Amino acid sequence: MSRHHRALLAPILALPLLGISPATMENASQIRVDHHRVLQKIDGFGFSQAFRRNELVRALPAAKQREILDLWLSPEKGAGLSILRLGIGSSPTGSPYDLMASIQPEDPGGPTAPPKYVWDGEDGGQVWLAKEARRYGVTRFYADAWSAPGYMKDNGSDSNGGTLLPEWRQAYANYLVQYAKFYAKEGIRITDIGFTNEPDLTVSYASMRFTPKEAAEFVKVLGPTAARTGLKVVCCDAAGWSEQREYTAAIEADPVARRWVATHAGHPYVSPVDGPLPTDRPVWMSEWSPNGTTWNEEWDDGSGYDGFAVAQQIHDSLTLGKANGYVFWFGASRGATRGLIQIDEATSTYRVSKRLWALAAYSRFVRPGAVRLSVAAADPALKVTAFRNAGGSEVVEILNTSAAPVTTKITTRPGRATAYLTDREHSLAATPLPGLRPGRSLTLAPRSLTTVVVR
Repeated sequence: MSRHHRALLAPILALPLLGISPATMENASQIRVDHHRVLQKIDGFGFSQAFRRNELVRALPAAKQREILDLWLSPEKGAGLSILRLGIGSSPTGSPYDLMASIQPEDPGGPTAPPKYVWDGEDGGQVWLAKEARRYGVTRFYADAWSAPGYMKDNGSDSNGGTLLPEWRQAYANYLVQYAKFYAKEGIRITDIGFTNEPDLTVSYASMRFTPKEAAEFVKVLGPTAARTGLKVVCCDAAGWSEQREYTAAIEADPVARRWVATHAGHPYVSPVDGPLPTDRPVWMSEWSPNGTTWNEEWDDGSGYDGFAVAQQIHDSLTLGKANGYVFWFGASRGATRGLIQIDEATSTYRVSKRLWALAAYSRFVRPGAVRLSVAAADPALKVTAFRNAGGSEVVEILNTSAAPVTTKITTRPGRATAYLTDREHSLAATPLPGLRPGRSLTLAPRSLTTVVVR
């Protein structure tokens, strides 16, 4: 047993060995779960492989492909992610790499002309991943568009911003629904549909601008069109959380638009998650990965794009943002990616960042349909969240932000408990905790994430 495991399991009788007396323990940090106060339902945790990133994975040997799929999707071997975010293409061509091809690359002759859709059954490798995800049990598929095709916009391009021409609104809504229909033919039921990504930014790749008012107006077109095929509308994936508040507020202020938006989603790139969105509908943190200039595999090196930084951001999204869903950006990419996995095309190998294990500490154990419970921690160094799964198991996530070990007593539901330690040396290292009673003592390793699961 490692030193970290011994520290994790230190019972009260061993506290004098750590320089802590039983009397001191009475005043030490305590964590108490309030089983009667439910804060929000959890839809799940997810990731994306848009912009043809699956082509990198599929170029690897079959055995390595399976290893990566296990790391993403297996609740036993990996993260058990349960939401897949798909990118709806808008480019007239799928070449070169990084472009997502449109299902209608050419203007059919105007917004009221019969559509000329095309489908290759691959969708930049996303169909393959969706089918694999379904085999692992994923049922939540979120298809999101970065832009409409260029001929539907005032700038004539799917890149560099531009806005949707009013006369193309219905045709664009039909286009989005048709994308979901193509997936249905492949055996994949798209559950959620989005029509814009970061509508508050203009970038050199696929992008399209909407003001909050324009987004609310388009929702009135897309909503009934999507509802006829059972799709739920997500809006608006703004680049900043504060910016998303403006989109959410505009939709909530319009009784017709509000009717059609099932989920409000934002990104914390421009502004961080610092509070809830102004809605009583489900909220997703639908895309984020930390900024950085190099590939990073570390747990806690102060870079701001290590595993510890991801764990902190997940905690903030769930607590400050009251997010019901959490979707990381790339599951895998190449070069200096801040994704979960790096693909090395030259050697046909891959490497795993501690970012994956930070996410897995939550996603493996907190399953879709869980609820977040109120929890109190006396020590301000501890960032704590608690959850109850639909099957009755309880999960407590404890992020120790201190550079020193913290001894605490945790009060949960009674039952058999296991602690999973994630830090520099461990990735969900499991250790059974003694006893069946709800009160247990444990010492948390410095700068670590401990996941306590009670069954």
